[in-house]
Amino acid sequence: MPSTRAPSPAENAKIVKKRKAARAATRLLILVATRKGAWIFHGDARRKTWTADGPHFLGHTVSHLKLDPRDGRTLLAAARTGHLGPTVFRSTNLGKSWKEASRPPAFAKAPEGTVGRTVDHTFWLTPGHAGEKGSWYAGTSPQGLFRSEDGGDTWTGLPAVNDDLKLREWMGTVQDGTPDGPKLHSIIVDPRDPLHLMFGMSGGGVHESHDGGLSWHTLIAGMEVVGGFDPANVAFHDPHCLRLCPTNPDRIYQQNHCGIYRLDRPGNTWQRIGRKMPKKVGDIGFPMVVHPCDPDICWVFPMDGSDVWPRTSPQGRPAAYVTRNGGKTWQRLDQDLPEEQAWWTVKRQAMTADAQPQPALYLGTTSGELWLGRDEGERWSCIARHLPEIYAVEVAELAA
Repeated sequence: MPSTRAPSPAENAKIVKKRKAARAATRLLILVATRKGAWIFHGDARRKTWTADGPHFLGHTVSHLKLDPRDGRTLLAAARTGHLGPTVFRSTNLGKSWKEASRPPAFAKAPEGTVGRTVDHTFWLTPGHAGEKGSWYAGTSPQGLFRSEDGGDTWTGLPAVNDDLKLREWMGTVQDGTPDGPKLHSIIVDPRDPLHLMFGMSGGGVHESHDGGLSWHTLIAGMEVVGGFDPANVAFHDPHCLRLCPTNPDRIYQQNHCGIYRLDRPGNTWQRIGRKMPKKVGDIGFPMVVHPCDPDICWVFPMDGSDVWPRTSPQGRPAAYVTRNGGKTWQRLDQDLPEEQAWWTVKRQAMTADAQPQPALYLGTTSGELWLGRDEGERWSCIARHLPEIYAVEVAELAA
């Protein structure tokens, strides 16, 4: 079990000081994955100017685009192409050229006489532990967990997830859950311990391993489910997004189909912290973002969670919400966002923050707009319009 000691105020102050010193020598990349390709926006450390690079993979569905922070140059793109089907593309020069993985994520062949599964698309990409160069994890739809140890070129399934009969039962089928299939997502690697892993299944609950994925246990205590369903049945639990706090890995936030939650280790019970959200807005949504320096601060982007589930912004008035005290209170952040008749929303991977001491927020919309929230989301401006529907947004920092 990893250490449960949180960093001291003095240690956190050192982290902030180090990041401030590096800021002047930093440039930013916004990695945007969309329904019809991917874009890379290059910006300066002050976030003043942005230059678009793209499209990459025009016409192909790109679910996730991620930079390897261990080398600062390797990009992986989870794509579904018309002629190749589901695959992963790799670039070792920040997108100047791409090469398809020689063995992308794929389920093992089913024994003769049994029904097997086929990966429809790779949905989530997570770099492995800082001390495990070249390691990556991928989550797919239908739900599966895969690992690469060679920078994303070849992928192997984790049998304790993909072949476990109980987990398979909780995963449901492609006809269940989200409109384009159930997702294994939010793959988390504890920065203190490469053997400590977590992931979410939508639907199918939250799961945790302390032995590098050889065995797993559920982590659903305190989580609620849709009224009329049994919360003891893991299949009914629908986490939308999990996030680990960078400066306190013993704190995990969760945006769920049924609320906003926080988990503080060594505890194993989720606390619903979204009850203080405005009742007209509710605490239902998909993305979750945590502050790079302060574990008490996180952001969400609510969607209309009424009975018909229209998957739009509440009342057509989109806004982010922030808590600065671990969920005790929430503040609306909508300055310069549309005030009415804006029915877009934000998918679970399409909102993030950079790692500056006072971070900016970045979000991509279902209507193809890319927004920047300065001063931790206090002031919004639009970086790009008229992109395809945005599936994922990531921010990477490189030396200038």
